Amino acid sequence: MPVKTVNEQIYPQIWPNIEDWPIYQIHQRRAEFVEEIEAFTNRRLLEKHGDRIGDLLARAIYMERIRVKEEPWKVDPPNERQFWRRLYRKLASAPVGEEHAEEAMAIYEEILQIIVHRYAEEIVATFKKGTFEFARKFLTVFFNRLLNTAAARNLKRLYSKEHKLSDKLICVGELEKIRSLIQKGTVVIVPTHFSNLDSILIGYAIDQILGLPAFSYGAGLNLYNAGYAAYFMNRLGAYRVDRRKKNPVYLETLKSMSNLALQHNVHSIFFPGGTRSRSGELEKKLKLGLLGTAVEAQRHLYQKGEDRKIFIVPLILGYHVVLEAKFLIEQHLIRTGRERYFRQGDQSYSFRRWVSFLWNFFAESSEVVLSFGKPLDVLGNFVDAEGQSYDRQGRPVDVREYFVGAHGLEAHLQRESEYTKILSERIVERFHKDNVVLDSHIVAFVAFRLLMHMHPRLDLYQLLRLPEDEIEFPVYQVVHGVAQIQRRLLELEQAGKVKVADVCVGDPEKVMRRGLRKLGVYHVRKPLVINREGVLVSQDFSLLYYYHNRLLHYGLEEDIQWLSEPVQADPALEHAS
Repeated sequence: MPVKTVNEQIYPQIWPNIEDWPIYQIHQRRAEFVEEIEAFTNRRLLEKHGDRIGDLLARAIYMERIRVKEEPWKVDPPNERQFWRRLYRKLASAPVGEEHAEEAMAIYEEILQIIVHRYAEEIVATFKKGTFEFARKFLTVFFNRLLNTAAARNLKRLYSKEHKLSDKLICVGELEKIRSLIQKGTVVIVPTHFSNLDSILIGYAIDQILGLPAFSYGAGLNLYNAGYAAYFMNRLGAYRVDRRKKNPVYLETLKSMSNLALQHNVHSIFFPGGTRSRSGELEKKLKLGLLGTAVEAQRHLYQKGEDRKIFIVPLILGYHVVLEAKFLIEQHLIRTGRERYFRQGDQSYSFRRWVSFLWNFFAESSEVVLSFGKPLDVLGNFVDAEGQSYDRQGRPVDVREYFVGAHGLEAHLQRESEYTKILSERIVERFHKDNVVLDSHIVAFVAFRLLMHMHPRLDLYQLLRLPEDEIEFPVYQVVHGVAQIQRRLLELEQAGKVKVADVCVGDPEKVMRRGLRKLGVYHVRKPLVINREGVLVSQDFSLLYYYHNRLLHYGLEEDIQWLSEPVQADPALEHAS
C-alpha cells in the first residue's frame, strides 16, 4: 500500500521535562564521564597491545605530527604542534632493554594517559538545557517564517501561521513502536547520509514530530570552524569527530565514548555509512566501528546484571533535492576515474547557502520523507513494541544467551565482530526495503536510462561529456518509462522490497510532471527541465546521474522496454515553460 506523504499525527513529548532526558543527565556530570572514558580507553589499549604499547604510541605521535603539518584547521588548539613535539621527545627518552622494561612502561602509560585525556576532552561536548530550548524555539520560528514567506512569495504574509515545517518533514514507519521502545531501552537511530542538513532535520523531526528526547550524534570537527554552528553544536550534545585522526588511540577513545554513552542509556544517532553518499546511492556497505560499540555495550549491560536492551532503528532520508549534490557527485566521479572533472569547493556549511536552499525548497510543493525502518536488536533480529526479539522464522530470541560462553557472560571480540557484520547487513537490507520512492526519483532514473539507451556505445564518462544543449528527451519515451517503473515498483512493494510514496501512483504523465517540478529545484543548472522552447532537456548530466542513482540495486533498468514509435504526448506538458 503506497505511503502517505503527510504526517498523520504530531506526537506529544514522552518526557516534557528536559532534566529527565539521559543526554542532559550525563552531561551534568561531564567531568566524571570524561574520566570514565579515559580509564576505559587506557585499560582497553593496554589489554590489546601489552608490551607493544610503545610502538602504538610512536605510530600515533608520528601520524599526528604529519596531520598538524599538512592539514591544520582553525579549530585546532593553538599549541598543537608543540604538544606533539613534546610527547615525541618524551617517548624518545624512554630507556631500552629488558632491564629497563618497567621504567619504560611507566613512561608509556603516562604518555598514553596524556593523549587519551586530550582526545576525550575534545570529543565530549556538552548539553545545555537553555541552549536547547532556545534552538527549539528559534528553529521553529525561523523555518516556519521562511516557509510561509517562500510559499507565498509575498512579504505581507511573513507572519502567516498557515504553513509549518512539520508539513514538509514527513515521518513514516513504525513510529508508535519506536516511542514504546525508547521507554524500555536505549535507541540508536542509524540514518542514510546525503547532506549536512541531515542532522538538523532529523533532530527537529524526532523532537517536534515524534516527541522523543534529544539524541547524541557525531558532528565533524570541521563544522566547528564556523562560529554559529560551533556554538550550538558545542551545547546540544553533538560529540566531535575528527576524520583526519586515524590513529588507533583516537579511534579507541571515540569508540569508548560511544560504548559508555550507550551503557548510560544515552540515545544516539550513528551515520553508519561514515560520510555523505557521494554517488547519491543508498549505502551498500557500512562502517563497523560505532556499530560494534552497540554490540559491546549490550554485552556490558548484561555483565552488569541489567536487562536493558539496545534497539537499532534504520532511518532512510528521502530528498527531492540535495544541497551539496553537485559537489558530491564530482567527488565520486573523480574517485572513480573521471580525471577531467575539476574539484569544486564545498560551501555547504555557509549559512547563506542553507537559507537559499531552504527558500527554493519551501517555495515549491516539496517535502523530505524520513522513513523509520523496522526496529532491530543488536543481532539484527526484529523486535516488537515490548522489546522482545524474534528471529526470521518469528520465534522468540533471548539476546542475552548469545553473549554466554564457556565461562558465562564474557567478552569474545571475534564473536562480537561477527555479530556486528550481521547487524550491518540487516541495516543495509532495511535501507533498501524501507526506502520510500518519490516521484522525482522515478523521473531522474528514467531520464538517465533513456540517455543511456540513446547512446548505447558510450560508457558513463563519455555520456557525461556529451553536450547537454544538443540532446532532447522525447517526452513520450519518458512517460512510457515512468509507467513501466511505476508498475514494477508496486510489485516490489507488495513483495516487501521497497516502499512507494502515494505521489508515485496514478497517471504517469502527472507523476512525471510533479517529479519534474521537484527534481533539483535548488540547482542553478537543472538535472531535468522543460526549456523555453517546450523541450525536455538536462542542463547537467552529472546531476541527473546523481539523482538517478537513488533507485540503483532494485534491478529496475531491466524493466524498461523503450518504444520504437512515438505516441501522442500531453500537449500541456510538451508546451509548458
